[in-house]
Amino acid sequence: MELRSANLTRYILPLREGGSLPALAEADDGFKYVVKFKGSGHREKSVIAELLGGEIARKLGFKVPELIFLCLDEAFGRTEADEEIQDLLQASQGLNLGLHFLSGSINYDPNVMKIDPKLASEIVWLDAYITNVDRTFRNTNMLMWHKELWLIDHGSSFYFHHSWDNWEKQAQSPFAFIKDHVLLPFASEIQEAEDRLKPLMTDEFIDELVRLLPDEWLNWDYDLEPNDLRKVYADFLKIRRDNSQLFVKEAQNARQNLI
Repeated sequence: MELRSANLTRYILPLREGGSLPALAEADDGFKYVVKFKGSGHREKSVIAELLGGEIARKLGFKVPELIFLCLDEAFGRTEADEEIQDLLQASQGLNLGLHFLSGSINYDPNVMKIDPKLASEIVWLDAYITNVDRTFRNTNMLMWHKELWLIDHGSSFYFHHSWDNWEKQAQSPFAFIKDHVLLPFASEIQEAEDRLKPLMTDEFIDELVRLLPDEWLNWDYDLEPNDLRKVYADFLKIRRDNSQLFVKEAQNARQNLI
């Protein structure tokens, strides 16, 4: 498993609807990307969550824009007049993360776009597994592109790493935030989703996934080396997988309270 790399060449515009101030930019491979900057509010943890969550979703069979490492040098964005953006770019020199830009896509609207129970249940299972707090009515983080549903924005997943306390206990949490999931009312097959998706989260895949995390994203804990942090993420995912019935039952109970 590996991600492509490219160099950012042109800052096009900020995407201010994102809390971490992502941007649309062009790279030297000729493509446009939505760039998630490692210098944003949650620093490297937001791009770690974006990479892990996005590649887990891809492994489970969901449509996710290609993720790519994007290198930002000190000259990038110097003509940008906004001081907030300038500060963000200065703090983001080095490797950042890009999502291939889906030109012409539209935001998923749960009021007019219905999703079948199988797909809804699988997305709910994914978000409960990676503890994604940000797929709600307020911010669905799903796009319709060429009449297909695409998942984006997993940077609010793995929220345990913002405190880093009792991460083993948090790995076994039922994830009460699932009650706010935009697709929960349609997710009538959560146990079936568990039966299909859980076997895909093998130890081999998880170990390979965390090896994608660059060292420069893993230098925020001075007590742990990058490989130690990779192991925590891997162990978190394995413990959560092995205790998945906790969040499956939580999601089923939350849905029951809605209908």
